[in-house]
Amino acid sequence: MEKSAGAVVFYRGAEIEYLLIRSTYWEFPKGLIDVEENERDAARREVREETGLDAELYPDFKKTVQYFYRRRENGALVKKYVVYFLGEAKTRDVQISWEHQEAQWLTYERALEFLPYENAREILRAASEWLSHVA
Repeated sequence: MEKSAGAVVFYRGAEIEYLLIRSTYWEFPKGLIDVEENERDAARREVREETGLDAELYPDFKKTVQYFYRRRENGALVKKYVVYFLGEAKTRDVQISWEHQEAQWLTYERALEFLPYENAREILRAASEWLSHVA
């Protein structure tokens, strides 16, 4: 099983905006968990590497998804486990990594439209709901 960690990154301005990044499709920052890392540290590192942001991760929000995908190089079926945290960015100044072509800050409604997979939309819904109770 392949394990990754990432974060739903948001910025609190006039309204809450969520950060999505695009390589082949729009998604939240995420990446593989290194052997010596815990999930939270991996999520923090991946956000920094992929966006240049140091997001503050909220300790009470953690959601997981599991799915299968096929490796491009050999067609092998891989089970993937991804844990997502919720991270607040103090700036909207994104520096995307070489792996990505684009980044956008979007309202909740627009972010739902950009996310191609239902499991990602469910994570965003949960993050928005959680924020509505603590904001």
